[in-house]
Amino acid sequence: MPTAPTSAFAYIDLFAGIGGFAAALESFGGTGVYSVEIDEAAAAVYERNWGHSPLGDITKVANDEVMAVPAHDILAAGFPCQPFSKSGAQRGMDETRGTLFFNIMKIIEAHHPTVVILENVRNLAGPRHRHEWEVIIDLLRAEGYRVSEAPAVFSPHLLPLERGGRPQVRERVFITATYDPDHILDHDDVPVPVKHLSERGDEEWDLTQDLPLATEVDDPRYALSADEIKWIDAWDDFVQRIWEAEREKHGDAAKLPGFPIWFDEWADLDTLKIDVGVPAWKANFLRKNAELYTRHKDILDAWGTRHRVHEFPPSRRKLEWQAQGAASLWDCALQLRPSGIRAKRMTHLPALVAITQTPILGPLRRRLTPQEAAGLQGLPAKFDFGTQRDAQTYKQLGNGVSVGAVWHVLKAHVERDAAILETTEAGRTILKAVRDDAPKTPDEVLPIALARGQQRYADRNAETRLL
Repeated sequence: MPTAPTSAFAYIDLFAGIGGFAAALESFGGTGVYSVEIDEAAAAVYERNWGHSPLGDITKVANDEVMAVPAHDILAAGFPCQPFSKSGAQRGMDETRGTLFFNIMKIIEAHHPTVVILENVRNLAGPRHRHEWEVIIDLLRAEGYRVSEAPAVFSPHLLPLERGGRPQVRERVFITATYDPDHILDHDDVPVPVKHLSERGDEEWDLTQDLPLATEVDDPRYALSADEIKWIDAWDDFVQRIWEAEREKHGDAAKLPGFPIWFDEWADLDTLKIDVGVPAWKANFLRKNAELYTRHKDILDAWGTRHRVHEFPPSRRKLEWQAQGAASLWDCALQLRPSGIRAKRMTHLPALVAITQTPILGPLRRRLTPQEAAGLQGLPAKFDFGTQRDAQTYKQLGNGVSVGAVWHVLKAHVERDAAILETTEAGRTILKAVRDDAPKTPDEVLPIALARGQQRYADRNAETRLL
């Protein structure tokens, strides 16, 4: 097994969470010289695994009066998206004042790190945040950075497993920039480092094999409640009966409804009334539900009565079937969402979110465990969450970055801007660590880097006990 390099470059980790960026950068051989995370629980997990506490407030250490952040080669930040001021539309630092991006820029102005890698939700590149996006790009360019004005959107499910990919659809925007004040490369029409395209071809994920899933989990924390089983059983009965009816009529061309199925809105098509002002999307779904009900009225009336569906909570009287080809609801990956029960094939999972929507693994009739959720983010089996509640762990993972996606994006960025990096000592060090020496996947070296971080934590605790 390869050994993880050490001290290749210095990095800082802002809005560090539990250390998704640290996992990738430590595996590349980087040394963390500063990290900051305001959430105490996340900071405690970070410390257990990477050997130092990031607990702090970036607004207190990087502002107009204070710069307590040391020099570094790579700045990484999974920063929150906040609206900027639009007064005068100057697109300068004053527009970001009062937001956390202002503090990031104060660090960049002070130290001009060789490479900047920022991660955010995909909405940052959407129309609602167009102003914020343009301000960020303009500010980085004004400081001498080469950066694409187009968003680099990427998800770990687009990567092969052997290159750090994971069966999770987690689309995130990455902004990567290289300090190039002399314009060694063109700063106009800069290409994105990665494209939102699958590098797996037509190959499908298989959650059972590719995550992998534990086959035996005898822990009541991940078991389904009697009510949850009742709701899923009822909708599975719906699936079976509609499959049968549709196949009788359409044979092999039969499909289950792909639109949201709303039990409360079933009505005869002839008597359907849609109020004036109802949005077009909702009117469309109302008509489709009426068509479904009218076509299978006898079956659906009997089904609703048999399972007493009218007594289910409102959100459990809805089904979002997105698993064409699956024979049963219990063959699917399920989420009990506020919008209904969502069913997908057991190929890949949606982005991790809060505990209330933790995926249910239908074939295993249980929820995804925290260890499996950590695996979805590319973290090793020995990543240590301590004794905290599972709800806290799911939340932290849902707020984290995908290690494989960071690994892939940074490698692609370094290759794109290699001509700039070759002109400085720090740049050459980054090139060697990220492009030349690193394996194709962080999975080969991350367990070693993690063990090193956990040993630092153990050593610090031992020293504290001796004092």
